[in-house]
Amino acid sequence: MSTYNVEEIVQIVTREVLIALNAEEQAVEHVHGDHCTVECAEGVCVKTCFDRVGNVISAGAERLTSSLGGIPDDPSVARMIDHTLLKPDATPDQIAQLCFEARKYSFASVCVNPTHVKLCADLLKGTEVKVCTVIGFPLGASAPDVKAFETETALRDGATEIDMVINIGALKGRDYDHVAKDIAGVVRVAHAAGALVKVIIETSLLNKEEKVAASLLSKEAGADFVKTSTGFAGGGATEEDVALMRSVVGPDMGVKASGGVSDFDDARHMVEAGATRIGASAGVKIVAGEQEAGGLQVAAPVAAGGAY
Repeated sequence: MSTYNVEEIVQIVTREVLIALNAEEQAVEHVHGDHCTVECAEGVCVKTCFDRVGNVISAGAERLTSSLGGIPDDPSVARMIDHTLLKPDATPDQIAQLCFEARKYSFASVCVNPTHVKLCADLLKGTEVKVCTVIGFPLGASAPDVKAFETETALRDGATEIDMVINIGALKGRDYDHVAKDIAGVVRVAHAAGALVKVIIETSLLNKEEKVAASLLSKEAGADFVKTSTGFAGGGATEEDVALMRSVVGPDMGVKASGGVSDFDDARHMVEAGATRIGASAGVKIVAGEQEAGGLQVAAPVAAGGAY
């Protein structure tokens, strides 16, 4: 018997034993009103346990097996764009121009810092353009309670989509409990108000296993999207990262490519890799490029939960 066959058999046996143990644990947990979920992709499995009201009790990751998600069909590029202005020196006049462009081109949303949410909500009232804001931005190092409070404030001001940054240091330190609770706290507040949550995992700072774990934790915590980048960490979206995130979360969750998407060709490649949203400050340029090219002409994934 070859070494490869032995390793393969060990992996299969290990997987089956863990699945059996997990089934036993879940049976006991359900008796007490708690429940756990397990998601696996790209050689990593994440198990997250919740109490009766949906609070995360614990979370952990194990390297084990893999699975892929499919990619269905989609619409024009404008309805996939979060028209973005997150510069610290952005003025009210510039935010107003952003909203004007979003109305004109029917972008999915404007994405702005929390201080500008109320202005955007007023300027976009009566349109289909959503107001997206960022939470724990750009470092992700705020306490979970602070992120939840930020979310509550943004929702009161009129935000309908929340892009939160995970605690990157906690993820890299394998403190999955903290990461899961961090995400779930924002999700709980946002979903209670009918708002979407996109989780920024900051791919440029992560290795492959960390990207997979972050995506799985986001999915299990109930987020609607995973998002590549803040654009403030020295790197942005890549086709490889988008494809990896899509394969991990499957076909029913959104993937947002953000950071460095500067023209239609960039956007097209991200959509082909599996993105359902594009975060970009170059939204007008991207739409102009689509018009010149005669349309998007790719099969794009569609995220559940009102992604468009």
